[in-house]
Amino acid sequence: MYESKKVKNPPLLNTLPIWYHSIYTDGIHPDARFPRDRYTKLVHKLLYSEFAPNIDIRTPKKISRQNLLLAHDEYYVDKFLNGELDEKQIKRIGLTPWTPEIIPRTLMLMGGAVGALEHVIENGGIAANLAGGTHHAHRGFGSGYCIFNDLAVCAIMALENINFNRVVILDLDVHQGDGTATILEDLESVLTISVHCSKNFPFRKTNSDFDLELEPGAEDEEYLEVVKRAIKITTNFNPDLILFQAGVDGLKSDALGKLNITREGMRRRNNLVFDMIKKQSLPTVIFMGGGYSKPISDTIDAFYDLFADASLVNLEL
Repeated sequence: MYESKKVKNPPLLNTLPIWYHSIYTDGIHPDARFPRDRYTKLVHKLLYSEFAPNIDIRTPKKISRQNLLLAHDEYYVDKFLNGELDEKQIKRIGLTPWTPEIIPRTLMLMGGAVGALEHVIENGGIAANLAGGTHHAHRGFGSGYCIFNDLAVCAIMALENINFNRVVILDLDVHQGDGTATILEDLESVLTISVHCSKNFPFRKTNSDFDLELEPGAEDEEYLEVVKRAIKITTNFNPDLILFQAGVDGLKSDALGKLNITREGMRRRNNLVFDMIKKQSLPTVIFMGGGYSKPISDTIDAFYDLFADASLVNLEL
């Protein structure tokens, strides 16, 4: 595991805290279709780059069962924690073949999101988890590589703090945040916005507060216009906190994306979000989201841009 002490230069005062653990990769079986090496490759690229002094890699703690129950059914939570999910439930999630490390991995990954949330509650600015954005997990079942829903858990946790009354989940992953929408549908204090490809997983869409759809093959300019609409909706809600699902699976080379977004287009997308965050001085948690490019280096490069640019923005907050 890479640790912040390996950065040679002393960290700046407003470093970007990013929660990460090697189990994000090691907790997925080597034979799984999921590109598990993207985490180790990304953290290595960040920590041996010019932006390394701006970044502080932090080790997550496992999320508590109590916090999982904020967004998930007790029966489902306990079946997973006890290793008792049946074959159908596991197949729906994916990440197969499973390894026993999937349980501590999931708890650590969820804990990384909680750690980032607690940081911005206390300090403001931007914090991130170098994983997560598990928006396909529903209250009583997992789906689409997602076991528990970190976005929903963090939104509910934030509302328990007296300083956060209005939360926006800005989901720019190419796939609809279906689980997030269903878990939070009755919470008026949380606004769910999903910008996604209309003809892509999940094939049975749910209803976010705002679903902004793109047709397959959409390119940069069309995509960015829709993102601008999402940002306008966000600012009109006057939130106290942004939970930014920053998936890069809209890239042209992504195996699961169906859009034709360039690396530069993805970076412009992020900076539209960051400009809003700076103008409003909004505490923000970044969730990594999807990215399955072939070659995987395209995904790594786009996520590198995301965190490098976030580290620069954080210096101004």
